[in-house]
Amino acid sequence: MDAEGQKNHLKAYGITYWVLSKQQKVQWLLNYRGGSFILPDGDAIRKECQIRGVSFEVLSDAQGEQILDDISSPSQNQDAVILEKAPKIAVYSPKGNQPWDDAVTMVLTYAEIPYTTIYDTEVLGDKLALYDWLHLHHEDFTGQYGRFYGHYRAAPWYIRDKEKAEELAKSLGYAKVSDQKLAVALKIRNYVIGGGFMFAMCSATDSFDIALAAEDVDICEPMFDGDPSDANYQAKLNFNNTFAFTNFTLERNPIRYEFSSIDMTNKRANVPKESDYFSLMEFSAKWDPVPTMLTQNHTSLVKGFMGQTTAYTRAQIKPTVMVLGENKINGEARYIHGIKGKGFFTFYGGHDPEDYQHRVGDPKTELELHPTSPGYRLILNNVLFPAARKKKQKT
Repeated sequence: MDAEGQKNHLKAYGITYWVLSKQQKVQWLLNYRGGSFILPDGDAIRKECQIRGVSFEVLSDAQGEQILDDISSPSQNQDAVILEKAPKIAVYSPKGNQPWDDAVTMVLTYAEIPYTTIYDTEVLGDKLALYDWLHLHHEDFTGQYGRFYGHYRAAPWYIRDKEKAEELAKSLGYAKVSDQKLAVALKIRNYVIGGGFMFAMCSATDSFDIALAAEDVDICEPMFDGDPSDANYQAKLNFNNTFAFTNFTLERNPIRYEFSSIDMTNKRANVPKESDYFSLMEFSAKWDPVPTMLTQNHTSLVKGFMGQTTAYTRAQIKPTVMVLGENKINGEARYIHGIKGKGFFTFYGGHDPEDYQHRVGDPKTELELHPTSPGYRLILNNVLFPAARKKKQKT
């Protein structure tokens, strides 16, 4: 899985998932040749790799044992993690076509990793327990319709989506979309606390925490929910309820395409596209296997990319949350991870790792053109994370 040895990093994750789905175990070699995998040998697996265009090497038993022995040395910042079971994957996403694409569903499809699409009806119907891993699609859990009001309130798709959201809320027994979305966020919170793995990108990250902080507080202006917001709602936020963020200030102007001070999108004047990269942090593979798994890559520098929520203000990230990737020039976090109860969450800023500034209506990214994408690899690290045999984190 290093830069030189693998010609399709993304489909390699799909091969690994496929092997796990056949009830066979895999070893993930952390920090060894870009986070390589040791798969059991067999004609069927070799053929599947060839069909999917995945590079592989055949090792003798002695060679494999020597690699594992070298990795186990205390002098090496490497480790071998056993992957045991293919996780059941759910993608929380609206039914039907959307005016934007979702990076996670695209890379799961490209890597040939199966998933089930669920939405509010399934979440509120307690179906999350059926899944090991949950991705939150580009979403607004605050009931403000993605804050697209300023630019798109007259667009047919915006009007249609708003009507559909209101109809769904009513059918589920909620007076307002914001009430329904809060109920969904609370169900997802409980899923994670109970031991689930939750991964979110772009606006699903900060809007999720904002919804939790604003429980029992009306932060929506009349154009969103038909009634005034609570007076001085900023002072009523409860940051103890959030997963990752604290002490943030909400954006009160409904015309602005922004939720809060968490996001760094409008604070990036000194980050030109040509030099927009973020660096992955290095962790101890033997002592901190979880963040090490999540940062496996064939490069430590990843191209930046924009989104409604591009990156996170460092000062507003809770001290219990780990920063996995950062843009040091701008002092922003791009990729963060934390523990909530018995479960885990990862937030990844930006919309599409191979489309720098994806806009509504833009064509989808063709991953056939980006089979070695480091930015997309980070997503797939999270997909395999629940498959790992758990070790107690030592730091």
